Amino acid sequence: MTQKHNPAKGTNSYKKQVNIEAKNNNLVNRKKAPAAMKGPEHAEELRVGDKIVVTIKRLGINGEGVGYYRRKAVFIDGVLPDEVVKAKVTHIEPKFIKADPQFIEKKSAHRIEPPCPVFGICGGCQIQHINYEGQLRGKENIILEAFSRYAGIEDLKMKPMIGMDHPWGYRNKAQLQLGEKNGQLIAGLYSANSHEIVDITGCPIQHPKVNEAVQKVKEALELLHIPIYKERTNTGLVRTIIVRYGFQSGHIQVTLVTVSDKLPKQDQLIKAIRLGIPEVTGISMNINPKNTSLIFGDRTILLWGEEAMEESLSDLEFNLSPRAFFQLNPEQTVKLYESVRVAAGLTGKETVVDAYCGTGTIGLWLAPYAKEVRGIESIPEAVEDAKENAVRNNRNNVTFYTGQAEELLPRWVKQGYTPDVIIADPPRTGLDNRFLDAVVRTKPKRFVYVSCNPSTLAKDSKVLLDAGYSIEWVQPVDMFPQTAHVECCTLFVKKDK
Repeated sequence: MTQKHNPAKGTNSYKKQVNIEAKNNNLVNRKKAPAAMKGPEHAEELRVGDKIVVTIKRLGINGEGVGYYRRKAVFIDGVLPDEVVKAKVTHIEPKFIKADPQFIEKKSAHRIEPPCPVFGICGGCQIQHINYEGQLRGKENIILEAFSRYAGIEDLKMKPMIGMDHPWGYRNKAQLQLGEKNGQLIAGLYSANSHEIVDITGCPIQHPKVNEAVQKVKEALELLHIPIYKERTNTGLVRTIIVRYGFQSGHIQVTLVTVSDKLPKQDQLIKAIRLGIPEVTGISMNINPKNTSLIFGDRTILLWGEEAMEESLSDLEFNLSPRAFFQLNPEQTVKLYESVRVAAGLTGKETVVDAYCGTGTIGLWLAPYAKEVRGIESIPEAVEDAKENAVRNNRNNVTFYTGQAEELLPRWVKQGYTPDVIIADPPRTGLDNRFLDAVVRTKPKRFVYVSCNPSTLAKDSKVLLDAGYSIEWVQPVDMFPQTAHVECCTLFVKKDK
């Protein structure tokens, strides 16, 4: 059963929740529509505060509704495709308008009541108010719109979205800021555009074991009166709780981020956490004294148990240290990596470069099907993890290198090494232009692009298409249900002259 969050009356979070609930009720439940509104004849005549009527055409990249007023794009939070919305203009730019919904004249068949009580406040999810069928359709349209806008492709060869049978409780890791309100310890995320923490105890997209462990750590900290860090006064100690759960191993890893390495009542805290969480295999403390938005500091101290947690993906086994990256949705990760394997078209004779390889998961997944795999990653710690993972899994044909892919790849080509397949899984900002140039010069037969941002994927695709590649297909995978994020595996093939 999902734990319900009940913020204390009088807090800003409570007031926001009441306002959002009231606003949603007013939007969809009012029996009588307001009098017809006739907006300005031209979009250029609009002013902030004007009322307009908009038909929502699609979801935007951040989950907002997108429609048009006099051919000018209008972005409205909280509304869905096919809804007709009466809205109040809040912001005007030369190319777009932002507005707040006042009344939904025509309601989408996909609109539902969001199950999370802090939906719309914490900012972690953007589309819980859409049923799952509508979410998948909306995300597919986000991809199609991106390729149309940035690559000029209107007939994209896109496979159906790979969704989840149960799109809840899928996250294997929580990384929650700590704070105090009305004398109570809370753990959550910062609300949008603020440093106010919204308690997300019992978050329905996190695995129940993660939620249970977070609650037990909170109880232990409260019981022992361990001081919580206060950003405004720069006092206290514990800033963040991080809990990771192994879906396959059943192990739990707890990390506390603190501003100092002096932890009062350390032995008592360890005992309380172990009693409360029998599955815990390691408790660590990461020290981050800096005033920064970065969660982790440079130093991690093992307080008890194993430094690394065991986890697996199919037949691959991993040791995960507190700072090691690992996909947040293991079930969908397997589906994504299988899509990459199919795209690579390996027969056992190919050489493969895995660029932006992180801890090496994709390269290790492909290794049994390739002649040789070379992984490239700029973060030295990730490369060390990747090397250890290769040894652990007996992947003897994989080598990992520290460096920039845009520098190493051309160097290898000059030395006579020309990969048959290049895989790239970059951050949301997309591929570095120098790396794209290196790929174009290297001319691999297949280029497999794993992207978490359809906009940058489409922009980068334009470069590859202009260089003589064709898109064979795009396979979207819903890695993060209830959010607007969507992952894509895209296969580019070099055209024969």
